[in-house]
Amino acid sequence: MAVVGASNVRLVREFGDYLRVEKGLRPNSCEAYTRDLDQFAEFIEKWDGVLISATQADVSGFMEARRGNHVESRSIARQLSGLRGFYRWLLMDKRIGHDPTVNIETPESWRVLPKSLAESEVSGMLERTGIAARAADADNMSLRDHAILELLYAGGLRVGEICALRVSDVWLDVQRAQVRGKGDKERIVPLGRKACEAIEAYLQRGRPGLAKRATGLQRAMFLSVRGNALTRQWVWQMVRDCSDGKTASPHKLRHSCATHMVEHGADLRSVQTFLGHADIATTQVYTHVALGHLKAVHRMHHPRGRSRAQENDGE
Repeated sequence: MAVVGASNVRLVREFGDYLRVEKGLRPNSCEAYTRDLDQFAEFIEKWDGVLISATQADVSGFMEARRGNHVESRSIARQLSGLRGFYRWLLMDKRIGHDPTVNIETPESWRVLPKSLAESEVSGMLERTGIAARAADADNMSLRDHAILELLYAGGLRVGEICALRVSDVWLDVQRAQVRGKGDKERIVPLGRKACEAIEAYLQRGRPGLAKRATGLQRAMFLSVRGNALTRQWVWQMVRDCSDGKTASPHKLRHSCATHMVEHGADLRSVQTFLGHADIATTQVYTHVALGHLKAVHRMHHPRGRSRAQENDGE
């Protein structure tokens, strides 16, 4: 049993090194993947199982055990995704000849659209912070908070991308920003007029006052009252505090951005590029939004559509 455990520990450590060095994932992501792999290793060790020779039955049993422990389907799907990455790595390294995660079905909720805000909710939040930012006596923090909210919604940025953004990454003259996403992958995000105006106001009238309090040269775009780069937790709390009913979050604003784009006719490939999704399958959670919009258009404009039929009956 000790030999089995040592073998699994070594493999988990090697996989963590691969994620960190070769895939370039951030420490938190590496820790999450290796923690899930550790749980699977503990599960199969009950029968002296080792990761390198795990079977499809082992993976299925682990998934069922997680369901039996009332783990959310979304968390189970994330763990299965991590196991697939692990066994793809072993296949690529020619250590195994078969992937035990093949033909394992992903829980249906993995495809459920993340919660988003209605357009009216987003507009209301941006209008409230915009009034404070446009006031003649607007302080540094009001200008900063409004610029962050506009950027989260206009660019669909992740909270980590907001925190990592530097002044040199934003090109207001061409309305673009260079964003570093997961795995330090970079992408160019177009920005709308409203977001550019909010950022420009912050850079001219808000950030200089905050930067004066920094102990050294600070390249981060968004600064705290002490002149330091903002933390993820701080941005989450700020967005929540600015929302009506305390229901918003940076992640909801990101999904709201994508949802509203699809509702207004954007194709999924464009949304995939915009959000920085590596796989179109991740973006396909928005498919039913597009279908819902298409149904509404059909009802309104097709001669046999419900809305048109009612309109004709009234003539």
